Amino acid sequence: MTSINTTTTLGTTAPLTVSALGLGCMGMSEFYGTPDEAGGIATIHRALDLGVTFLDTADMYGPFTNERLVGKAIADRRDAVQLATKFGNERREDGTRVGVNGRPDYVHKACDASLERLGVDHIDLYYQHRVDKTVPIEETVGAMKELVEAGKVRYLGLSEASAETIRRAHAVHPITALQSEYSLFTRDIEDAVVPTLRELGIGLVPYSPLGRGILTGAVPAEGFGEGDSRSLSYFPRFQGDNLAANLRLVDAVRAIAEEKGCTPGQLALAWVVAQGDDGLGVAPIPGTKRVRYLEENVGALDVTLTSADLAALEQAVPRDAVAGDRYGDMSTIDA
Repeated sequence: MTSINTTTTLGTTAPLTVSALGLGCMGMSEFYGTPDEAGGIATIHRALDLGVTFLDTADMYGPFTNERLVGKAIADRRDAVQLATKFGNERREDGTRVGVNGRPDYVHKACDASLERLGVDHIDLYYQHRVDKTVPIEETVGAMKELVEAGKVRYLGLSEASAETIRRAHAVHPITALQSEYSLFTRDIEDAVVPTLRELGIGLVPYSPLGRGILTGAVPAEGFGEGDSRSLSYFPRFQGDNLAANLRLVDAVRAIAEEKGCTPGQLALAWVVAQGDDGLGVAPIPGTKRVRYLEENVGALDVTLTSADLAALEQAVPRDAVAGDRYGDMSTIDA
């Protein structure tokens, strides 16, 4: 497999050029079965060799262990990487969830801790992981702006923020990118958020662009085993009748993929990439801890979708056809 040389520019007011496809590193440490540091590091190294240089982590993943893993993997290749991490979902060392924290003093403390774990002197893209509804966004982004002024952070991002919050944040300091769930299975941001991003010149970084793996066609009809968070009621789309209904949608995607000579996952990723244009930089970050899945994902960049292909996918997966909410508890999503 040859390396990719395509890039995407996120944002126009504060533009950051990244690889056209990123790598979500979360599952290397938590949530998707047994953590695998060695496999994760090997996957990151292979990603960099392939030109996938936009790496995504967060302090809460592990918690804290994923940043250390990423830092170890890029120790001798820092200059080749666009490094993104996040703060705001506060957890303790034992994994206990404290809550969403956007207080200015915490922003500074969290950033310093992330820099130490990553072993770097700056973070390329620093996101607020979830909006703290008890703290005015102006105060949180004001603290993030101070990190830019101190040279600890280059660019700022938000995650799962509403259009109104994005506007208020962008007025304090240019926001380079919004990271939100976006895929054939999750399209609610198209209503108000995406038009706002286009208007303000902010890029989009879709997480879970494969619908937490279901769009790869590899999700078993009986669900997942212990250690995989998708087996929990927190993810209704993977439960009972919802899963059965959603797998039927995946079958329709698979049929189109077979006609295109690609895998269902590659087709679904190509659809996400195709949502970007000169007015909206889009850089999806599919996550994996396995080299073979990484290589499959990279192959999505070779899939060209025609207008007929896009129409067929719209018909195969109507926007409102997916069964179940994306989270069992949507209270931390800014709407």
